[in-house]
Amino acid sequence: MMDPFGDSLEDDTTGTIFRDVILLALIGFVAMVVMLLPHIHKAKTDAEDYKPPGNVIVEMHWPNDMPYDVDLWVKAPQHEPVGFWNQGNSVLNLLRDDLGAGRDASNRNYEMIFSRGIPAGEYIVNVHMYGPLPSGTEVPVKVVVAVREKYGTTRQLLQTTIKLRYRNQEETAYRFRLTDEGDLVKGSVSTLRRNLITRPGANN
Repeated sequence: MMDPFGDSLEDDTTGTIFRDVILLALIGFVAMVVMLLPHIHKAKTDAEDYKPPGNVIVEMHWPNDMPYDVDLWVKAPQHEPVGFWNQGNSVLNLLRDDLGAGRDASNRNYEMIFSRGIPAGEYIVNVHMYGPLPSGTEVPVKVVVAVREKYGTTRQLLQTTIKLRYRNQEETAYRFRLTDEGDLVKGSVSTLRRNLITRPGANN
């Protein structure tokens, strides 16, 4: 059908419908953006306030080809030590108790203890040779202390290697003090020996 000016009424109707659809889609997109803006702002605020668990992280590694049972023990301020028989308290948790490559499905020898929050005060980190060792064997154990900061970034504080030579040998890798922001207190780092392993239920 033609209008008096020779244009097709069908073409004009199709063009009008196409423009209406585009306009409605644009209006819908703008409306969605407006509705999402408060949620985007809230998500950003939540991310800024978020503090991930595991703020203080203590890791212990020894050679993967040495099938010996080494244990990690950590004491947080005002709390009992955490290790293989006491695997958690209100501050610390033992994430992995490794029995050594000979009795382990994985091919890595390591243990890890982490905290919830950063209680200010003194921390003690010990390593313990639980099982027997063949005569003349020396097990090098690397100990790393780190702090997990905002947004999950990790900052290493301390690292050392302890050599274990006999069964039931317990060595203090570090004693140190932290502020509640996870900073080392100047002059607080030492290796002054303090045993952490006692019978279950004993006071420390």
